[in-house]
Amino acid sequence: MKATVSRALKTSLRMAAVAAFAAAAGTGAHAQSSVQLYGQVDTWVGMQQFPGGQRSWVVGGGGMSTSYWGLKGSEDLGGGYKAVFTLEDFFLPQNGNYGRFTGDSFFSRNAYVGIQSPYGTVTAGRLTTHLFVSTILFNPFIDSYTFSPMVYHVYLGNTATPTGATYGTDMGIVGDSGWNNAVQYSTPDYNGLSASIMYGLGNQAGNNGAKKWSAQFLYFHGPFAATGVYQYVNFNNSPGDLVNVPAFGTIVPFKSQSVAQLGASYDLKVVKFYGQYMYTKNDNLTGGSWHVNTGQGGVTVPVGPGSVMASFAYSRDAGGLDQTRRTWAVGYDYPLSKRTDLYAAYMNDKLSSLSTGQTVGAGIRAKF
Repeated sequence: MKATVSRALKTSLRMAAVAAFAAAAGTGAHAQSSVQLYGQVDTWVGMQQFPGGQRSWVVGGGGMSTSYWGLKGSEDLGGGYKAVFTLEDFFLPQNGNYGRFTGDSFFSRNAYVGIQSPYGTVTAGRLTTHLFVSTILFNPFIDSYTFSPMVYHVYLGNTATPTGATYGTDMGIVGDSGWNNAVQYSTPDYNGLSASIMYGLGNQAGNNGAKKWSAQFLYFHGPFAATGVYQYVNFNNSPGDLVNVPAFGTIVPFKSQSVAQLGASYDLKVVKFYGQYMYTKNDNLTGGSWHVNTGQGGVTVPVGPGSVMASFAYSRDAGGLDQTRRTWAVGYDYPLSKRTDLYAAYMNDKLSSLSTGQTVGAGIRAKF
């Protein structure tokens, strides 16, 4: 009798779920809405040695791009207006954990909702920063946290980690590649030119002095592309963008940080050139300040069915920990299809007063 009731209950639940899905699908079709599932899985195998550290052989996630999956959708509201949303979660394919590291939030890549109109788009939630977009679009290794020299200098240049590292630097930016509690306005595209502005709130009583804002322009015209970004971050006491991760801002107690970055690329078909310059000004709680100059140059060259990538980045701080950092990388990307590619790369990372760091490996990336 219990088995019969259990089967009947399960059948009823399945029928209710199907009916609810069908009703939702019908409503969505009537409202001209759409939802898309997408993402990528990237795993690499190789050796990693951070400056001043020892070698380790690893199976890692995100050799060329951080693995993630996402859902995004839109609903036509009429009159050229649309409601839009995006939810995106990073994950580690080598162990199945969500996020980029222990303590990362679930939808840490993006989590926002907004309105798109003929006059631009307004979104609110957790948003990818303008500086991150500028950093990855104008270097040959794009968003690789394993092999991109510019990503190392910008996003792994002010931390007592990354995972497994023992060195400390004060030459990168404070905070994450995404901002919590943020609102953004983006203009429509005007013949390849677009702009956006973003503001992040402290979001707690008594924490109104903690704020973040940035502005960016992007320009794409034929073989030429360029960007300019300004980012300002202010904290009441110490950086808190990554609440559960004692990494960013632990070297020096920051009060505020200003960053300006320019980037450009030019595609000659036989070779594509990339260039970036970044100026960082830091203010700490004791009243002192220091600045950092960072530059990156790189190329991609079509060779056979794939392309060779090469990049060199240099950073020098005036004050602070008084360091220099030189990082270069070469690699080859081989497409198996439009969605799947193989890659191999080598990176050399030299931080003043420490032994040279090296990373070498090969991996596979599949998009869906």
